[in-house]
Amino acid sequence: MTEVHSNHVIGGISMNKDLDDGIGWKSKLKIPPKDQRIKTSDVTDTRGNEFEEFCLKRELLMGIFEKGWEKPSPIQEASIPIALSGKDVLARAKNGTGKTGAYSIPVLEQVDPKKDCIQALVIVPTRELALQTSQICIELAKHMDVKVMVTTGGTNLRDDIMRIYQKVHIIIATPGRILDLMDKNVANMENCRILVLDEADKLLSQDFKGMLDHVISRLPKERQILLYSATFPLTVKQFMEKHLKEPYEINLMEELTLKGVTQYYAFVQERQKVHCLNTLFSKLQINQSIIFCNSTQRVELLAKKITELGYCCYYIHAKMAQAHRNRVFHDFRNGLCRNLVCSDLFTRGIDVQAVNVVINFDFPKMAETYLHRIGRSGRFGHLGIAINLITFDDRFALHRIEQELGTEIKPIPKVIDPALYVAKSLDDSHAIEEANNVSK
Repeated sequence: MTEVHSNHVIGGISMNKDLDDGIGWKSKLKIPPKDQRIKTSDVTDTRGNEFEEFCLKRELLMGIFEKGWEKPSPIQEASIPIALSGKDVLARAKNGTGKTGAYSIPVLEQVDPKKDCIQALVIVPTRELALQTSQICIELAKHMDVKVMVTTGGTNLRDDIMRIYQKVHIIIATPGRILDLMDKNVANMENCRILVLDEADKLLSQDFKGMLDHVISRLPKERQILLYSATFPLTVKQFMEKHLKEPYEINLMEELTLKGVTQYYAFVQERQKVHCLNTLFSKLQINQSIIFCNSTQRVELLAKKITELGYCCYYIHAKMAQAHRNRVFHDFRNGLCRNLVCSDLFTRGIDVQAVNVVINFDFPKMAETYLHRIGRSGRFGHLGIAINLITFDDRFALHRIEQELGTEIKPIPKVIDPALYVAKSLDDSHAIEEANNVSK
């Protein structure tokens, strides 16, 4: 990462204090083109704060603006100042509303680059989410001398051990791998005073039983915990009571579904599903789509069928080799293919902004799974649709999930209005109004 010295020029930006005082520094930033797509009130319903108001280091602000982030979203506005004060935070916010920024910014602000030790640990449930989160942190920190390391299962442990012996300030990890490094006394956590748990409901599920307690036992007694979760099962509540000290609670979850996502169902027989999918592909204006199946075997079979129909299609599931998963995820995210078939591995926190259509080829059994799946479209307050293929056996689950989420899943109309899911520019105020009324 680039070192910042007082008289150096970095990326065309003068770091000489005499030259860049005042507001001149902002005009020299390489800001990406403005995102002109409509945003719903999930991300625009703020108090009107600016990032500058949080008293952040100049170098961090430069990274924020060069990332194209103009103003903080509601979850960022609510949690950044509290996290900066050193308090524990318990935050509930929908997927796709800027949670990663809400904790990355205060973590980067509080790290001291002059100290050669691990100062913050971010734990996430999946390898893909770890890679994505570390990428965001690295981009935000590009003008700071902060070293970010990602470590996950499925990669070479010896490589991670070599890297951790060099300068590392922030580690982003999946639970199993960081425990491995702690138990081998490779990861020294005695100065790690910030712990972030993203998708905490998943981290505290049976899949990772007891791992977080073990991690916390290795951290200093004086520490700050930032906990983010879209759902709030009993396990999260018990964990909070055990480990968080008078946490500041943020709840931006009055309604569980994303505002910009319109939800439909189509009744089909199992054997009609592929034909139905083919019809949807021909009729919808798909930018990118994610299609969910309930098993890894069905993921592969469906991907093969879609390819045979003549559509570009990738697939990803938990039984694939990690390097293959990374490649698929990277290529899909870069827009090399329009459609991705996957299992529930891919439901949590994965952010592909171009996805405007999610299809549940197999309907899930749990409301929580449904919520995370449809959260793959309508990212960061943009528009999207979710289409559910419902068999006779799914009808009770459909009704129950509607009730539990307090949402409406409508029968699919003959024609779906493109204004509900095809990106329009900001001056179409009628569409913004529509979007904010969707799923109310």
